[in-house]
Amino acid sequence: MQTPEEFLESNGFVSSKLDRSALTDAFLKEMEAGLEGRESSLAMIPAYLSPYGEVEKDTPVTVLDAGGTNLRGAVIAIKSDGTFEIARKEREEMPGFSKEVDNDTFYKTFAAHCIRLEKHAASKAIGFCFSYPAEAAPDGDNRLICWTKEIKAPGVVGQWVGKEFRKYLPSQPSRLVLLNDTVATLLAGKATEKEVRYSSYIGFILGTGTNVAYLEKNANIKKLKGAGDGFMIVNAESGGFDKIEQSAFDKAMDAKLSQPGFHKFEKMISGGYLGSVGLEIYKAAAQAGFFSREAAAAVAALQSLENMDFDNFCAQKEGPRPNPLDAVFASGADRAMARRLGIPVFERAAILTAIHLAAFILKTGGGTDPASPVCVNVDGSTYYKTRAIDFQGMVKRELDAMLAPRNISYAITGVDDAPMVGAAVAALLKG
Repeated sequence: MQTPEEFLESNGFVSSKLDRSALTDAFLKEMEAGLEGRESSLAMIPAYLSPYGEVEKDTPVTVLDAGGTNLRGAVIAIKSDGTFEIARKEREEMPGFSKEVDNDTFYKTFAAHCIRLEKHAASKAIGFCFSYPAEAAPDGDNRLICWTKEIKAPGVVGQWVGKEFRKYLPSQPSRLVLLNDTVATLLAGKATEKEVRYSSYIGFILGTGTNVAYLEKNANIKKLKGAGDGFMIVNAESGGFDKIEQSAFDKAMDAKLSQPGFHKFEKMISGGYLGSVGLEIYKAAAQAGFFSREAAAAVAALQSLENMDFDNFCAQKEGPRPNPLDAVFASGADRAMARRLGIPVFERAAILTAIHLAAFILKTGGGTDPASPVCVNVDGSTYYKTRAIDFQGMVKRELDAMLAPRNISYAITGVDDAPMVGAAVAALLKG
């Protein structure tokens, strides 16, 4: 009988044998194609924002953050000393997550937050972090290209969200800036920069989904005519990268989703999908005879698996609720086998995360002076809260192995509530 590792590899699931160099090169080629307007799995969307503008300080501004499963609102001030102050926090489920909603319901949900918050803001602008694939415009609007993260509001697809949203606001904002959460995360990293002078900037999200935004020379964005000199943030929509082979388990999971074949890379590393990949591994392993008869029957009956439960089980840690896998794998032998099969899911995600970041760090052209590293501002629960392995440590070890031979320096930073802070920065940028 095969070992668990042989079983995984025979189904195309590999981690240590991933070709780091080849995948990094594939990312770079897709970036170039996307910037030139050629066919690419990376959208490479110009954000029409730069981290080098002057930010109005000590001025509370209304902020919305639509990302993943949650919609948040707050009033945020960027302080003169590089800190920030968040007040009036609000949170509810993202409209369209649990059930399909029409446009009226969608926009009214957002407007209700602004109506409550604007009375506490000194600025009449609104920063709107909109964490879905969208085409940006120079005036700060975004046109939704498609939904990710299983949001169901089909009528909004193709709309200029800012233009439609304004119709639901009784008090018109002086400025309404929509930006991707990764763009906002990049801006948050720049806004809180203190002692170190960074040579370039990256915003990275790894939570329910994943994406990267980075700073690019305008001259390199060849599909954008007349961009002039200087630099611009590019939203790569990197979860769409498809120059990577899926395992049989990834394909089985993907086929059951509402958008099969879409955002393949995101489904291999982000928290919205890791539990589902793990379940497919367990189901296939049960059929292959890796578990006892009782455990195999319990696995077959399991309809879904949340990443939080999968992660806590593999980490042998308690969570906030009873873990369904504790009952499925009741015997010590079954539990040990399940962990041996499950932990590689997180290891592969960490290695692919490092490859992902290495490619964009290289693309910035920065980091050649150790005194001026590339700032990689990271946000997201999968990156910070994974317990099954030392996720952050593994990403750093992999990055060092790939970048140290090239003498490229980077610094991973974190800002609490980065997407919201970055949205405030975007609203307060003077231009």
